This record gives sequence, C-alpha cells and structure tokens, in this order.
Amino acid sequence: MVTVSATIHNAFGIHVRPAALIARELREYPGTIAVACPGGEPVDPKNILGLISLGLTCGQTVEIRVDGADAEAMAARLVELLQARYDFPR
Repeated sequence: MVTVSATIHNAFGIHVRPAALIARELREYPGTIAVACPGGEPVDPKNILGLISLGLTCGQTVEIRVDGADAEAMAARLVELLQARYDFPR
C-alpha cells in the first residue's frame, strides 16, 4: 500500500468537470484507491459523486492511499490529477 498527499491547486477546487476527468482516468485501475480529507472518511475517486462529496477547494490537502499493481505509479498519477489547474472554456 502506498500513501501520499496532494494539495488542490485548481482555483475552483475539484468540481464536476475535473472530478469526471479524474474518475474516468482511474476507472480501469484494478486496485483499491481511497482519497480522504484530514480526519474525514475516505472515498473512492473512481466514483464522481464520492470525489465531489469531499468538497475539495483550492489549497486543501488530501491523503491518497493506493493498494494494488503499480500502486506507486497510480498514486503519483492521482497526485498529478488532483494538483492540476483545470482550465475549461466557457
């Protein structure tokens, strides 16, 4: 099992659009992934609603736990996804 942390950098936090992109990228991973706010209950980031339910805002830090094949690579990729600055056209 790998445990890492990530800080949200997106100005509007992790709302529906970034949550959908993140969940889509993680969907095929056969292992277990959990994301939690400090002191909070972990959610499965493969589930869009679970990820949105965390209410992640800019500057917030989360803990990521990955268990399974290539756990280190998946944890690093999830850190990249959560720390990305998403720019969606209006």
